[in-house]
Amino acid sequence: METATHPAKIYWRNCAALMLLLALTCIIGYINLGMFNVIIALAIAIIKATLVALFFMHIKGSSRLLHLAMTVGLIWLLIMLSFTLTDYFTRGWVPLNH
Repeated sequence: METATHPAKIYWRNCAALMLLLALTCIIGYINLGMFNVIIALAIAIIKATLVALFFMHIKGSSRLLHLAMTVGLIWLLIMLSFTLTDYFTRGWVPLNH
């Protein structure tokens, strides 16, 4: 099995991008965006996870089978998140009778 190696400059850029996304996550945490807080936080988390998977887990430059496994995993994650967010955003639609 071949392993992909990347230059150190790529890792440093990836680390800088992850640090910027971390700072953005902290800043967004203090801003009230209503129901979009969850969506923005999840979008930033998905971007960070993608960067980690591509470079630190060496998916970039690996076989097509590994790319397929990652793509199927991401699609499954998006399906599960869509079900969760559908439930979360529709909870106030039905009034509770107490």
